[in-house]
Amino acid sequence: MEISIKGKNVDVGDALRGHAEDHLKNSVTKYFENALDSTVVFSKEGHGFRADISVHAGRGMMMQGGADGNDAYGAFDAALGRILKQLRRYKSRIRNHHHNGPSEDELVLAQYSVLVSEGEDELPETGEPTIIAEMSHHIATVTVGEAVMRMDLAHAPVMMFRNRAHGGLNVVYRRDDGNIGWIDPSDAEKS
Repeated sequence: MEISIKGKNVDVGDALRGHAEDHLKNSVTKYFENALDSTVVFSKEGHGFRADISVHAGRGMMMQGGADGNDAYGAFDAALGRILKQLRRYKSRIRNHHHNGPSEDELVLAQYSVLVSEGEDELPETGEPTIIAEMSHHIATVTVGEAVMRMDLAHAPVMMFRNRAHGGLNVVYRRDDGNIGWIDPSDAEKS
């Protein structure tokens, strides 16, 4: 597994780099023998530190965790603890996904764009928002439960997926009240 450790306005020394690499490698290999890559970003937050960890365990399997702490080691350990808690919660489903992951023909490539929010910048005269990033994103064919699991592991607010039950595009999202919402246009067509 390739591990990238970076600092935003923080000098990451050899001791901290070694601590992060060893703990991350040992923890992730318990669940994924051949994880692809990981990124750890340390930053200064007020009087403390923040650590954000992202682990790309395989096609469509991304886990993210972040935490604040009084020191960089504490922040890293807390962020890694959050990822490990999720991995323990979804352990059997992750292992099943890892061995029976989506095949190449079950993935759809879609365009993903990030727009400037209305509060930060005025809209141009055309009325169209400014695109600040464009990238491609794979939409996997999974069950609703697997989509919720992937959304939780990635700490994403929303996830689009192709529903394995009927092949239609669906969306799961985290509601303001903490529950999960599920949009399935195929149910609306039946009404």
